Amino acid sequence: MTQPTATNSPQENALDAINKRTGRNMLQAVGTGALLVLLVVGSLVFEKQIFLALVIVFVCIALWELRVDFAVIGIRIPIVALWFMTIATFLATFYLPVATHTTVAAVGCILTAAVVALASTIVRSNHKGVEKAVAKKRTHPQSEDATHNLRHPRIISHVGASLLAVFYVTVLASFIVLPLTRSHPIAFEFMIIFLPSLGDIGGLVFGAAFGKHKLSPRISPKKSVEGLCGSILFTVIGALAIGYFTYSTSDFMRHLIALIILGISVGVVGLFGDLCASMLKRDMGLKDMGHILAGHGGVLDRADSILMCAPVICMLVMAFGL
Repeated sequence: MTQPTATNSPQENALDAINKRTGRNMLQAVGTGALLVLLVVGSLVFEKQIFLALVIVFVCIALWELRVDFAVIGIRIPIVALWFMTIATFLATFYLPVATHTTVAAVGCILTAAVVALASTIVRSNHKGVEKAVAKKRTHPQSEDATHNLRHPRIISHVGASLLAVFYVTVLASFIVLPLTRSHPIAFEFMIIFLPSLGDIGGLVFGAAFGKHKLSPRISPKKSVEGLCGSILFTVIGALAIGYFTYSTSDFMRHLIALIILGISVGVVGLFGDLCASMLKRDMGLKDMGHILAGHGGVLDRADSILMCAPVICMLVMAFGL
């Protein structure tokens, strides 16, 4: 006697279709996103130092993800030096009682690059951890030569990858720490953390519902022109909402054009950040940078657009006097 086959409900079929189009488990992604929002909002509202600690923790995890990902292609970066110098830079930027915290951040990033570049020239003989990561994350033909490359390391490759980690994580993340030292820190951080996230949501919604014209199929097949339009729409609305609840009515009207420009810029730059991360992952043969965040992948998968947008938002806020 044959068993009756189970059929999915219309809701399950619709959810499966959305998951397929977005390339993510949307229920997990929404749940993880909601938890991250609670952590960020709670830390910013109650104590800025807690938010600083969260930034440091997530940045250290992001650097570890890069360390493992580069190991896939046989490149080693000095993770301990990266952690030490990055944490020291962020703490000095926040706590040192100086007139301009920007100078401290800049000097810290320069020293980080110098120390990390020097540390990356030291060739280590212990390759077991690297070979284990290569075996675990090997997903493309180039990875077959990764273990072989470990026997003939090119110092310039290690130095270049290490400096990329400094710029991509430490330097860009320093623009998340700097707003904590300025006026309207909560509104400033909301712009940096939530506007790129709103852009991601807008891109997912419009891309899943209307996406027909591929934006860059070679780099990221899921990205579409319609998704870009959705990202810009959501970031403009988000920028106007933050401005409305931050300023008086007269100041809001005075900054209206600046907020719209800021929203458009975040929508475009956030997508550029996603494409840069996708290009890096495609070159290394990876789907995700990590797996720590359910439905999102790794910390870098969640924060790529935030990192790229942070300096743009800081510069626009200072240029427009927001």
